Amino acid sequence: MNDGKSLSVALLTREWPPHIYGGAGVHARNLVDALKETLQVNTQVHCFGAPRIDATGYELKPPFTEINPALQTLLIDMDMALKIKNADLVHSHTWYANFAGYLASKIYKIPHVVTAHSLEPLRPWKAEQLGGGYVISSWVEQLAYENANSIIAVSDGMRDDVIKSYPQVDPKKIVTIRNGIDTNKFKPTFHSSILDKHGVTTPYALFVGRITRQKGLAHLLRSWKSIPKEYSLVLAAGSPDEPQIGAEVESLINELRQDRGNVIWIKEMLPHDELVALLTFARVFVCPSVYEPLGIVNLEAMACETAVVASAVGGIPEVVSANETGLLVEFSSDLKLFEKKLSESILHVLSDEPLATRMGVAGRKRAMDFFGWDKVANQTINLYRSLI
Repeated sequence: MNDGKSLSVALLTREWPPHIYGGAGVHARNLVDALKETLQVNTQVHCFGAPRIDATGYELKPPFTEINPALQTLLIDMDMALKIKNADLVHSHTWYANFAGYLASKIYKIPHVVTAHSLEPLRPWKAEQLGGGYVISSWVEQLAYENANSIIAVSDGMRDDVIKSYPQVDPKKIVTIRNGIDTNKFKPTFHSSILDKHGVTTPYALFVGRITRQKGLAHLLRSWKSIPKEYSLVLAAGSPDEPQIGAEVESLINELRQDRGNVIWIKEMLPHDELVALLTFARVFVCPSVYEPLGIVNLEAMACETAVVASAVGGIPEVVSANETGLLVEFSSDLKLFEKKLSESILHVLSDEPLATRMGVAGRKRAMDFFGWDKVANQTINLYRSLI
């Protein structure tokens, strides 16, 4: 047990500003800021890519840049582990950094904490993205989880998934600490010029996310065929994981556009002020994910006072309060049924502005009451101290 002195924590992550493309990167950035605010933790951040002012970056040079990306990850992780200095504990995020955390724990004899943002066994479609590398990513994750001193699950649903996926892990080591949201950064922001810039007409539904099987964008696009043409669809979606899903999504968007002109596709990463404006003006935010450990993007929408329609998978029901802050749609292996129910739920909110407004107000209150980063930081520090 630590005696209350300041802790030195090596935080390992693939993503770090300015290169953040997913929820794990958002989480890592906000966690470091929140830990700093407590004045109890000094963090040394190690990330992939070029050196940063506030982090040690790691990147390969040719010819190693030509090998399988998963093998590149192992090489970077080995370098990362060797450069950790004077840490009381190492905390890794995603399989990309898990191997470095595992090695550092063995080399320096310090505790290793893993945050479970997602699980490789539950994302088999990644085999399309990583090829043979999926075998490597799955092996790394299993190695790290089975040897970690503690695993932070970002939702109770994720905790259950870890127990099912890795039965060799002692359930007592798995602790739920939910993701947080900065409600000062994500709040109602009424900059209508952003709508004009992107040619958006109201009322509209909004999707924000990467183009992956996991995010379920193709299901939303198919379901949208049943939505009346008076409603617009705005898609802030880029970075396809692999060519097949990218081509499928583009084909579905083009098919919709042949029938209606108000399908807006924003492919580039949105600046923060534009993102919060689009979230604020949306009548409904849609999250059709087929797998989602928590779904931080739903928290972002709720913090902007926007109603949410989301699939009832993973940790989403722990964020979106059914019939209070949004509507939940049961995911089904019968994809046509899922898409039909998704369409019905979207239209229910789109066509009832007072309902959407009530849900939006309730959503921001829920985000502020239960998902503050100060709570996340304090729970995380208590876990750190229990391991040292």
